[in-house]
Amino acid sequence: MTDVTQELVLDALSAIQEPALKKDLVAANLVRDIKVDGDKVSLTLVLVTPDHPHKYELEKAVRDAVTALEGVKDVELAVIVEVPSDGKTRGGGSAQVRNSIAVASGKGGVGKSTVAVNLAVSLAQAGAKVGLLDADVYGPNIPIMMGVERLPQPPGPEGQLTPAEAYGVKLISIGFLVKPEQPMIWRGPMLHTAIRQFLEDVVWGDLDYLIIDLPPGTGDVQLSLAQTAPVTGGVIVTLPQQVSLEDARRGLEMFNQLNVDILGVVENMSYLELPDGQKMDVFGSGGGERMAEETNTEFIGLIPMDPAVREGGDEGRPIVISQPDSPVAKSLKEISQQVALKAAAAAIEQQSQAIPITIK
Repeated sequence: MTDVTQELVLDALSAIQEPALKKDLVAANLVRDIKVDGDKVSLTLVLVTPDHPHKYELEKAVRDAVTALEGVKDVELAVIVEVPSDGKTRGGGSAQVRNSIAVASGKGGVGKSTVAVNLAVSLAQAGAKVGLLDADVYGPNIPIMMGVERLPQPPGPEGQLTPAEAYGVKLISIGFLVKPEQPMIWRGPMLHTAIRQFLEDVVWGDLDYLIIDLPPGTGDVQLSLAQTAPVTGGVIVTLPQQVSLEDARRGLEMFNQLNVDILGVVENMSYLELPDGQKMDVFGSGGGERMAEETNTEFIGLIPMDPAVREGGDEGRPIVISQPDSPVAKSLKEISQQVALKAAAAAIEQQSQAIPITIK
């Protein structure tokens, strides 16, 4: 009979792949604290996202691999979540933001802010620490969509802002700082200053994800963000129609030029389900998936049309809160899982590309 050793356990677990990272569990350092006590093996499995869609598959694979070893009769498996950091410095002072995810579109009216809000809330529901930065200074709708009217307190002595909070998400917006009817007629330097202050002068604290809702287009705000806050990855939101796709391509190319990893393409308002169960393609069909394929990016989900999305946005109750079992909410939750997985893979890849500097 062969004695069970840590080396044998590691060798067995090295055959299991982490789907998002495309690495085996041992190479990705996702197996910890292996202890062998006679015929009992205990170990810890690390998940890279708080709502990992392959959690139970990975747990079963680990148990089966270790149990299959000769001499093992009992496996004690602990599961923890560690969201990887991309290793980039962002935010001010004591802020620790592991990943920042920019949500963009080439044109307005495609539901970009809706996706950003529900993405942030879904991640928070899963247990992540999430911030939401409304960088759409021309149309700051996030406060309305999150049901928040003002910041919790005035700026501190050094001008620091305490973010508002709703549904477990910390949020900041220019909408908290100006009158609702005040137009934002700002040039580039003013936009750059605002974005920098939102990152450096807001007490974000410890965040797994900072979701950034960008304005439509490819202008000053996007450039300022790239210069001020390194982004882990970007998500492109589009409609199925050709006009929207052409604009979305510009947003995608913007990320490429700014050296921002593209986490995926989301197609919003993909179809309308009629009372008899048929689906009406109001804006066409399949455009987002075709664009992703043609640009060699990942298509990470489609979202159907539903009047409840608009109602929830107007009432400050995101659809994943107001109707969590609706097809739209389920699609958004699945998209949030995919975004988190893609961000984890991008973060680990970006860490590996970092060049350490040694000062002698």
